[in-house]
Amino acid sequence: MKAAPASGNTDRTRAMDRDKVVEDQTSDRSVRAFALSADAAVAELGADPARGLSTAEVVRRRQIHGENTLKRREARSLLSMLLEQFRGILIWLLMGAAALSLVVGDIAEAIAIACVLLINTVIGFSTSWRATRSMEALYRLTDVTANVRRDGQVLALSAVDLVPGDIVLLDGGDVVTADMRLLEAANLFCDESALTGESLPVIKTTDPISDDALLADRANMAFKGSAVVRGTGLGLITATGMATELGNISNLAMEAEAQGFPLEKRLDKLGSDLVWLAVAFSALIALAGVLRGFDAFLMIETAIALAVAAIPEGLPVVATLALARGMLRMASRNVLISQLSAVETLGGTTIILTDKTGTLTENRMTVMGLLLPDREVGFEDEGELTDAADSELRAALEIAALCNTAELSAPGGNGGARGIGDPMEVALLLAAEDVGLHRPDLLSDRREMRRVPFDSDTKVMATIHETPGGSMAAVKGAPEAVLARATHLATEEDVVPLTDATKSGWLDWIDAVAGRGYRLIGLARKDGMGPEDDPFEGLTLLGFVSFLDPLREDVPPAIADSQAAGVRVVMMTGDHVSTAREIARSAGLGENDSIHAFTEHDLETLYEAEDGEVREEFLKADVFARVTPESKLRLVRNYQQAGHIVAMTGDGVNDAPALKQADIGIAMGQRGTQVAREAAVMVLKDDAFTSIIAAMRQGRVIFDNIRRFVAYLMSCNVSEIMVVGIAILIGLPAPLTPLQILFLNLVTDVFPAFALGLGEGSDDVMKRSPRNPETPIIPPRRWRDIGVFGVFLTCSTLTVYWLAINRFEMDETSATTVAFLALAVSQLIHVFNMRRRLEPLARNSVTANPYVWGAIVVSLALLAAACLLPALASVLELATPSWLQIQLVLAGSVTPLILGQIWLALTRGAED
Repeated sequence: MKAAPASGNTDRTRAMDRDKVVEDQTSDRSVRAFALSADAAVAELGADPARGLSTAEVVRRRQIHGENTLKRREARSLLSMLLEQFRGILIWLLMGAAALSLVVGDIAEAIAIACVLLINTVIGFSTSWRATRSMEALYRLTDVTANVRRDGQVLALSAVDLVPGDIVLLDGGDVVTADMRLLEAANLFCDESALTGESLPVIKTTDPISDDALLADRANMAFKGSAVVRGTGLGLITATGMATELGNISNLAMEAEAQGFPLEKRLDKLGSDLVWLAVAFSALIALAGVLRGFDAFLMIETAIALAVAAIPEGLPVVATLALARGMLRMASRNVLISQLSAVETLGGTTIILTDKTGTLTENRMTVMGLLLPDREVGFEDEGELTDAADSELRAALEIAALCNTAELSAPGGNGGARGIGDPMEVALLLAAEDVGLHRPDLLSDRREMRRVPFDSDTKVMATIHETPGGSMAAVKGAPEAVLARATHLATEEDVVPLTDATKSGWLDWIDAVAGRGYRLIGLARKDGMGPEDDPFEGLTLLGFVSFLDPLREDVPPAIADSQAAGVRVVMMTGDHVSTAREIARSAGLGENDSIHAFTEHDLETLYEAEDGEVREEFLKADVFARVTPESKLRLVRNYQQAGHIVAMTGDGVNDAPALKQADIGIAMGQRGTQVAREAAVMVLKDDAFTSIIAAMRQGRVIFDNIRRFVAYLMSCNVSEIMVVGIAILIGLPAPLTPLQILFLNLVTDVFPAFALGLGEGSDDVMKRSPRNPETPIIPPRRWRDIGVFGVFLTCSTLTVYWLAINRFEMDETSATTVAFLALAVSQLIHVFNMRRRLEPLARNSVTANPYVWGAIVVSLALLAAACLLPALASVLELATPSWLQIQLVLAGSVTPLILGQIWLALTRGAED
């Protein structure tokens, strides 16, 4: 009588324990089911492979775990993106200047500054608009159906409705809709490249895996977001929604901090400097004027004018236009940039973390050669297998073509035909075609009777064929598995017994070739098979085929260019370390052919190390192999903490968090997932590493150009402040009105500055080391140049102004016109002082820039209009200049250019 309650309590306890296990899967993804046997995993999750979950149980579990969806991040509104255009101290300064102009009644001045703000906002908003987001791409991965066993029936259900414990039937072409422990797997291959970085489809098994196995090594699991390439399987769902590995990556992407671009930081720093400069100098001049007896209100008005003059109103517009122009140039080199400031940031990159497959390599498996009984074929000829008369070669490739499930899209060699199916099997068909062996022709004489699929336990597969001499088995598989089952060896003369000593020699040979980064498979046959014979016993070994995803031809020169520019290249890949090390060596990574490589397990030492020397040793690595999404993200952060500007390439879902965290995330346009493309700020349309180097050069050119036009604008603004301030201090009337200063800043100065921003750059731009990320746009030496040039412009302008008043006794309007035109024209030709000191005087990057000459012509035309058009001249308070005034203007304009060139020559060794 007492047993029943005990049994009931036990049942309830078991149910509660099962609920706890199922609930805990949200915090321990996949309940580490890969470490359990299939039966143990079923029991752990309270599942029934034969009938599936009941409807009531599904409802109960959904209440615990929710829908099988990924968490959404709230999309940015148009308003938030619009407000983003008003970030930055320079923009705030312009807004403040406009407000001050309104306060003192200078409506025209306020309107002019407002127009500048409007232009900058429109350009920035339209260029920065991003139509889609990385999270939206992740959500689309769940918009599929799955064949699920419930209440004893197989139902096609939306992926959203799946719960832990569901039994899912998998077939070729399916998208895996949740993380699942495989209970059955028949020739099941899954493409997990987007999650793990593994370039080839992964054969699946049902055997338990070590508890500490990495994600890429969990062969008994099928992961949400991966795809079934071929075969069939039965899976037990162990995790749904955000508890899946894909959900974990989604979390990482949301938690990763998008990095502010260095240019934005530098412009903000420059803006801060300008605030103090403007306030301090304006207050000093106002105080000095009051002390000399000038009207206090007049001095306050003058101080405001000087504050306006201190702010380069055209700088935000010119910077935005220069960056937009850089984006167009990069687009012509197959590089798309989604955020303006990223253009310049790329030029400051100090390290590139690059994917291997498709970026450094061609993303296609190629047969590189064969190991035959007495020789290697094909290695010296870079994979070109063209000796059609070689009987041993033909015999091996005949087996490779017969024991094959792929199909070619068209007949031809490696340069033409492509195929459908496993990349390695396609490569075998292409190699066979090279020596004239076409699979359809072979099958016409050797009809395929049956097929024994690849099995993860035996690691071999076979096709049985009917031949005139009887049945024959064509066998291929893992080298060790084929060699272990072989009893004979086919040589050119005869078939001879395969001794243990010979097998040992083959194993050494295989290890040596694998150590060079090649993947290998063995080829064998079995003749005279009976109906009940095991196709894998008593094999005759024919040889071994080596494969490689070939390095792109243009990669080694591009990496050499990168290293010459002082930028390190580090490979991060999901491939095995031996393969990665060989590709890295061929690409030219490392020093003196020495490649420092670490794996995921090694990285645990880095994360736990408090010793700076240990961390530094890891960060000197050339290769990181078998890395997880978390490790990619942590590596990016470690490099950033070490002071690097990090560019990272990626193409898969697993790359999204690190792409977002990197200073420059670079996604592949052809093979990249939409998740990766939208997490990145830069997309390579051609997936080529060389495009990164071209974009890096453009980024450096843009920074040089920005530094030039900022120095140009600042020297012009300094001269305007000094002209007005010194004139007041020595008792002269103000040479310039606030509106005239604004005209100079927004009209005549902007065109030459923009022309400087369009320069093509010098030839040695990629031979310099990367600039220090902390280096400001205007370093101390540049500030010295700005001050010196400002003095030259000021002295020249004040000299002609003083002559106009005291020597030639001109009225105030005529004298102001002389000062205005002298300063304007001298600022225009001052653009030629912006050449690099080491460049020649006559032929340099400024004089060779056609936009500079065009800008001068346009600006001179605008100056003429300001003096000759009555309405404009009236607003600016200018008079039509006489010949005498023009002579004064020309004399005052040329002097700063001559003095500037002398200064550049005297300080030639002070090049930045």
